[in-house]
Amino acid sequence: MNAPVLSASGLVKRYGDLVALAGVDVAISPGESVAVMGASGSGKTTLLHCLAAIIAPDAGSVVLAPPSGTPVELVGMTENQRAAVRRAHLGFVFQEHLLLPELTAVENAALPLLLQGAPRAQAEARAAGWLAALGLAGMEQRRIGQLSGGQAQRVAIARAQVTGAPIVFADEPTGALDSRTSAEVLTALLDATTGQGRSLVVVTHDPGVAARCSRTLHMTDGRIQGSATVATGGAA
Repeated sequence: MNAPVLSASGLVKRYGDLVALAGVDVAISPGESVAVMGASGSGKTTLLHCLAAIIAPDAGSVVLAPPSGTPVELVGMTENQRAAVRRAHLGFVFQEHLLLPELTAVENAALPLLLQGAPRAQAEARAAGWLAALGLAGMEQRRIGQLSGGQAQRVAIARAQVTGAPIVFADEPTGALDSRTSAEVLTALLDATTGQGRSLVVVTHDPGVAARCSRTLHMTDGRIQGSATVATGGAA
């Protein structure tokens, strides 16, 4: 079995008297899709944010082991250091795509590369390639307000993948979409991540989304209470 691309142990996170994470251990393998489920307040979004270096846990370890490069401990980093890791190695897709309405689709998708200092023409060419792969060829110059909800989420998926990030985090990525568009977007997300040998961690309330992932973690009161693996690897 391949070594994990991301592993966490003993994660603890408190907000005052509330214990959001109560000693969580988890490992994400290359090429797998992991759904995190649980009731509101179970700790699933806090877990995602700690794994994704968005927030720092109060205790524990999070080690990122990108395919190229040495493993790095994320806990103990400064905010600037965590931001650099997010830009270089992690991708993100959120329920409300968080795209910039003043930019075009290709500019939004190219943004992570531009923030890394890539030449604009090179960044937009790579972004356009991802948009085309996700079924948005010919829509590169549309602004976000000119796209449907499903199309906007595909732009967000392109943005998450444009740097070649080995792991993508998605927080309710289909929560604002109708069932048909949700299925199409999830297919695009899986194709763009696990279909390319990358890993996906997705927080979801939707058992249909979880069923298409290769593994599901169930959280209750800040702990992982169970894990289920899909033998087919989350095929449609």
